[in-house]
Amino acid sequence: MTVATAVDDGIGHVVLNDPPLNILTSGLLQEFRDGLEELASQDELRVLLLRANGKHFSAGASVEEHLPDRVGEMIPEFMETVRALQHFPLPVVAAVHGRCLGGAFELVMAADLIVAGESALLGVPEIQLGVFPPAACVQLPRCGARQLAAELIYTGDPQRAASLAEVGLIRRVVPDEDLLQEASALAQRIARGSAAALRVTKRALLAVSPATDDAMGRVSRIYLEELMATSDAVEGLTSFVEKRSPEWSHR
Repeated sequence: MTVATAVDDGIGHVVLNDPPLNILTSGLLQEFRDGLEELASQDELRVLLLRANGKHFSAGASVEEHLPDRVGEMIPEFMETVRALQHFPLPVVAAVHGRCLGGAFELVMAADLIVAGESALLGVPEIQLGVFPPAACVQLPRCGARQLAAELIYTGDPQRAASLAEVGLIRRVVPDEDLLQEASALAQRIARGSAAALRVTKRALLAVSPATDDAMGRVSRIYLEELMATSDAVEGLTSFVEKRSPEWSHR
């Protein structure tokens, strides 16, 4: 299994378990959604803790599955996974270490609270492959850091956790060796509450979130109908798979 789940004293655990890079393939995303669905049905669950095994949280979504023959399935599946985490009926805490790039960063932005190790590196490098991060185009601007969102998306340059914490994208940065302990402690504090109250509170927070499903759908259509119609999108993705530098035609 590439995703492991467990429940311990009101805390649900979802663990990416395909080290060293925990690439978000279609298979992993399906397991992830299945795990969320199973955990959501447990009445006494009060909080979800998302983390990953291995050196890195995740290097992001499978580039191979973004090529023209599979992208029509991959983008809707990925966006559905982000929505599933965002709409999980209870608070979600993400513990991030190592690299958390591309689709992985988009996924953890759907969590309610992010705790990161001080050496964690986060970002959305998709533009360097001639494409854009669809979920981040919706999520980052809603955080109120529009210029940071523009810099992250337009340059693709990753950022250290501390710089993202300064603008509120990450709740807390801790020493790497303390990450799991600190994230677990935060989850335990939340788990002191009533499961019923936490479920209603999560619905209230989602009710005022501007990262709507409609916005996700519009961005998905732009990605599939406009972006993937460009030569450079195919060139950027293909060059990554072939391990060479892209040759942009600017078309």
